[in-house]
Amino acid sequence: MTVAHFAPTVARGSTRWLLLGSLALNLFFVGVAVAMMIRAPDTPTWDRNVFVRMERLSTTLPPADADKLRGDINNNHQQIEAAQTQFRAAQEQIRAALRKEPFDVNDLRAAMTQTRAARQNFDQILQGMFAEAASKMSHDGRQALADWPPGRKTAGNEQ
Repeated sequence: MTVAHFAPTVARGSTRWLLLGSLALNLFFVGVAVAMMIRAPDTPTWDRNVFVRMERLSTTLPPADADKLRGDINNNHQQIEAAQTQFRAAQEQIRAALRKEPFDVNDLRAAMTQTRAARQNFDQILQGMFAEAASKMSHDGRQALADWPPGRKTAGNEQ
């Protein structure tokens, strides 16, 4: 006796359905894999460049207020860019201190202190520019700034 004698007999028609189902399932998985490979990558939603972020913000403002914001950005462009560059360089010093061998905690602390100072300077410049721009804007423009990013729940529209 062979193993075939002990196995239950399968009707010829059910073998075909099993083969067809397996083929369909395999084609489905191949289709999913191909679709995942060729789909367009998502566009990044975060850009570290402050000018890109401010432009995105200005597109949500009423047109006249957006022009006022863009004008203040242009008037302070060099100062903002210098502060952003200084802040990014300070962040890089932290990374360099972390990678340094032998590691020196005092170098890391000094880099962190420089980064805090650079960040504070960067924030003060940006906040000063926004305060000046907001003083020239309409009520609707200031509300749009307060509600940034769009769709954010605020005290006035919580549900």
